[in-house]
Amino acid sequence: MTTSVTFQVPGARLPARLQRHPGSELPPLVFLHAGVCDHRLWLAQLETFAAERTVLAYDRRGYGGVEIEQAAPFSHLADLWAVMDAAGLSRAVLVGCSLGGRLALEAALERPERVAGLFLVAPAVNGVPAPELNAQEQAMDAAADAAYEAGDLAAANEALAALWLDGPSSPAGRVSGAARALFLDMDDRMLRATPPGTALEAEPSWPRLEQISAPTELLWGDLDLGYFFPRCEAMAARIPGARRTVMPGVAHLPSLEAPEAFNTALAAFLAGLPG
Repeated sequence: MTTSVTFQVPGARLPARLQRHPGSELPPLVFLHAGVCDHRLWLAQLETFAAERTVLAYDRRGYGGVEIEQAAPFSHLADLWAVMDAAGLSRAVLVGCSLGGRLALEAALERPERVAGLFLVAPAVNGVPAPELNAQEQAMDAAADAAYEAGDLAAANEALAALWLDGPSSPAGRVSGAARALFLDMDDRMLRATPPGTALEAEPSWPRLEQISAPTELLWGDLDLGYFFPRCEAMAARIPGARRTVMPGVAHLPSLEAPEAFNTALAAFLAGLPG
C-alpha cells in the first residue's frame, strides 16, 4: 500500500502518494498526471510497481487536494525538483500523461542527470505548433468551454469526460464504472480548484527534442484526439532512440481505462532501461 503524504513548496501544500522500496536498486518512478486529473490517475500503477521499486505521484498546483497558501507566480518544474528532493529521489524515471508529459520533457531537458527515463503518454509539448482540431473535436471543446463559462460545472465535467476519457470519435459514456466515476471526481476538483497564481513558462521543448538523452517511449491511444497521432510520430522520430506504442481501444487516459495493458507496456519499457 502507498502512503499519503504532503509536500510543502513555496505558497502551497501538495498531496501525494509515496511508497519507498529501500532494498531496490531500480530507479524510482515519478508519475505526473494529466490536466483533467490528479495523482489518482496513477493508483493502479502505484500499487503494481511499488512491489519492485520506489513510486511517487503528487498533485500539481491547481489540481486535486492542493492547498494554496498564497497565490503567486510559481514554476511546476521547480515544484517537481522540490518534491523529488523532499522524497530523497536524486534520479527517477518520469511517467507523464498530457500536461504531465510536458513537464517530464521540460525536466529531462533542464536536468538530464536527474531523469533516468521518459515514458510519455500523449504528451503536451511546450512550444509545439497549435493543434488543428477536426469539426467534432472543435464542437466538443467548445461545449465544455461554454458550460464552464456559464457556471454549469457539472455539464462542463461531462463534456470534458466525453472529449478526453471517452474520446471524440466514441459515444459519450463509452468508459463507465469506477474509471468514469474517478475521472469525474478528479476533473470536478480541477474545475473548482483555487487559482494557484501564474505558472511561469519553461524554455520551449519542441525545438530541442533532439537534445533529449534519456531513454524515451511515447504511448498514445487510437481513440484519442487526432492530432496526437502525427505529434507523437514526429516526436518519436526526433527524440534519439525513442520507441512508440499505440494502444488500441483507449483514448487520452490509458492508465485509467486499461490499467493492466498500460502496466504491461510500462513494464516492458522499464525492463529495457540500461542497468
